[in-house]
Amino acid sequence: METGKFITFEGIEGSGKSLQLTLLQAELARRGVRFVTTREPGGTEFGLEVRKILLHRAGPRREPIPELLLYLADRYQHLKERIEPALAAGCHVFCDRYHHATLAYQGHARGLGFELIDRLAEVLAIPMPDLTLVLDLDVEPALGRARARNAGSEIWGRVEEEDLDFHRRVREGYRLLSLREPWRVLLVDASGSPEETQGEILKILADRGILE
Repeated sequence: METGKFITFEGIEGSGKSLQLTLLQAELARRGVRFVTTREPGGTEFGLEVRKILLHRAGPRREPIPELLLYLADRYQHLKERIEPALAAGCHVFCDRYHHATLAYQGHARGLGFELIDRLAEVLAIPMPDLTLVLDLDVEPALGRARARNAGSEIWGRVEEEDLDFHRRVREGYRLLSLREPWRVLLVDASGSPEETQGEILKILADRGILE
């Protein structure tokens, strides 16, 4: 049995990743594609507990290194428990955030650098996805959308509360990654309608042989 392909969706807060994955699920099901969708952090029971520590508004201050190690712990568990078994069974795996988020957020925006995270990924034997789609959108409208989504929540929204400069650095990080790995990391213009963005995603997946 052929292994499935591993595709990750990335982008700044409010870029529309979750909506695009929802639209894609419906299209994949219509075509009879075998697939699994998941997310980071929180793709496993272990990950849900880590997600609370990472993303809840409340909680103690964290240094960037402990934050990085929590994301990597979630990722390793996620790989062994969900991603690798699904790929081995021949399913395509579509993940809402993965390793390039860590590079953009902790590596670039938090200032830890790509090199440190690359070395840790090598030590942990963390596989890179076959394809990473970065939904690219101006920071101000995207962040406004994300903050509106979390309005009234006393739990979620820790990352959204970061200032504009932080989110601009995240976007810049993703753009640098697309230059570093142009065969793997593709920018998708997310400034149009959800349907227009979905059409571009489907075209890319077809061109890569992931969709017939």
